[in-house]
Amino acid sequence: MAQPERPPAAEVPGPPAALPSLWHNRDYMGWWTANTVSVLGTSMSAIAYPLLVLYTTHSVAKAGIITAAYMIGTLATTLWGGALADRVSRKAIMIVGPAIQAAALAVVALLVARYRSPILVLAACAFTSGLAFGLTQGASTPALRRIVPKEQQAMATGQELGRDMAAEIIGAPLGGLLFSVTRWLPFAADAISFLFASAGAAIIRRPLGPDATTRPRASMVADIRSGISFVRRYRFLRFVIIWVSLFNMVAQGFILLFIALVKYRGGGPTTVGLISSVALIGGVIGAAAGPALLRKIRARMVLYAAIWTFVGCFGLVAIATRPWQIGLILLVAMLGVAPLNIVLESYLVRLVPDSFSGRVSAVNRFGALSLQWCGPLLAGVVADQFGPPGGAIALMLMLVPLALALHVSRSLGVLEQPVERVAELNVAPARQTVAS
Repeated sequence: MAQPERPPAAEVPGPPAALPSLWHNRDYMGWWTANTVSVLGTSMSAIAYPLLVLYTTHSVAKAGIITAAYMIGTLATTLWGGALADRVSRKAIMIVGPAIQAAALAVVALLVARYRSPILVLAACAFTSGLAFGLTQGASTPALRRIVPKEQQAMATGQELGRDMAAEIIGAPLGGLLFSVTRWLPFAADAISFLFASAGAAIIRRPLGPDATTRPRASMVADIRSGISFVRRYRFLRFVIIWVSLFNMVAQGFILLFIALVKYRGGGPTTVGLISSVALIGGVIGAAAGPALLRKIRARMVLYAAIWTFVGCFGLVAIATRPWQIGLILLVAMLGVAPLNIVLESYLVRLVPDSFSGRVSAVNRFGALSLQWCGPLLAGVVADQFGPPGGAIALMLMLVPLALALHVSRSLGVLEQPVERVAELNVAPARQTVAS
């Protein structure tokens, strides 16, 4: 005789199932590996560009022109890249963008091989590379959200930062060494590395979007405006953009100033690369520790520790008399870079809905880059006038107000919540809450 059907028992929620390791995610590993090669190449040319100008013209300010040209190019296409990523194939953008950068670096390598290094032509190539990078980055952030689950975004961010810094540890001294052998080699290596980035995007199997049903029908200008409006609606997003733009300006200026400081203290191209690698070891350690810190320490405390470490290290590096001392001080400073980025990126990923991911990430990136190009120019002018140590002191003084702002701002209330409890912000216009 058939037994009467029993009502289903109430389900007791159990612990969430563990997600497979990111190292078992084929698409993620393809993207991660290809971009590792690309970052390795870029770290070579990043050292070679200022060395080329410094040893050719002996002017820190002229070296800053090249870096500024690249950043201005990136800034020019960042907003358009985010809007484009929400309406056309993100995968196509991630393939074509690095290919354009490869062509620009190939032109630089050819010029240097022929013993020609006109500042305006180098700046034009750097500007072109920046244009392509701005478009590519607009697609990369929302594409990565399709590859990596939200629960693993903090881990992915940490791995990405650690990868970048580990690649730079190898690439910086290698770039300095190749530059010493023959000056065109670092630029040729970077051109080849961008082809790997294109190939890495091409082999991703997962749809990266945007979905056909969610592609916007408005104009790209309207898309950009909607991204800006979304950011303006929430004070946490507004604060992050303003604060990061000022911080990046100072930090980018110091990257150029660091090379000038090492040269000022008697170091050559190979020494610049080696000391850069020593400093980046701190960044790798910070990237590895970042996700664990986010789970165990309040996010706001991580930001406090990072910014005040920067302030102290900028002051110490100005009075360091030997290149190896500069490297050790920067190692300590870099310990805070990755945790700071992991905190901000993890909260932004949780807050911003996928449908606005491309546009909002582009607005954030545009804000972060809006003043960054000024940093190398400012550092170059100050260093030419007062020497590299005086430039370091000036940048330290600029950091102090930024550090104090983290303590007094009321816009960081969302950081009081553990990141896993943060809910997405409303897409529809709504009255802003205190947490946002």
